[in-house]
Amino acid sequence: MKPKRIILVRHGECDANIDENKFATIPDYTIELTPKGYEQALEAGKKLKRIVKEETLYFYVSPFWRTRSTFEAIVKTFPREQFHYSEEPRLREQEWGYLRTEQELQQLKLQRREYGIFYYRFPGGEAGSDVYDRINDLLGSLHRDFTTDSYPENCILITHSLAIRLFIMRWFHLTVEEFETMQSPENGSLVILELNPETNKYRLITPLETKKENPRYNRPIKI
Repeated sequence: MKPKRIILVRHGECDANIDENKFATIPDYTIELTPKGYEQALEAGKKLKRIVKEETLYFYVSPFWRTRSTFEAIVKTFPREQFHYSEEPRLREQEWGYLRTEQELQQLKLQRREYGIFYYRFPGGEAGSDVYDRINDLLGSLHRDFTTDSYPENCILITHSLAIRLFIMRWFHLTVEEFETMQSPENGSLVILELNPETNKYRLITPLETKKENPRYNRPIKI
């Protein structure tokens, strides 16, 4: 059955959110939460509990250490019999490629801002469009999971900022232009899609903040 809610959770603050040069000096998947990030994850668990109460949950967790730690903190709020979980590599962070120096990272991120997040490909890494393809593939798996009669009442995805925005883009069939206006959700925040029982469709009840339209993409389709 379709879950009542699909809730996307961004991991708590991590060391690279404080010093993003760590992306160039240590393996991305090993970057951990800061003490503040752990507290954000605990608070996210309390918020989630207030929303779902005694309802069942299924967690899909990015395998990166900061998302695992966020999951571990969140589920401290829940009795073990209330949830199931699995690790989901398709929810991992965008791959930055072969970074060698802190200066190189900053230069590449500047190029990405100028070129556009969706299309820019890090050398040896991924473009936003590659992450979109991963999310598209994940949705196929989710829809199959939802056909199970015993599927829990809530689907929770613990992941990263870009993956959240691309999930929303793919789910609601948004354009690249609309994606590019989305602001990154805050660390530890919940983005909630809720099922309307009358239409059997989901609506976004916590929309992401948006920025001004980027004139680089201002080319409407003419039919």
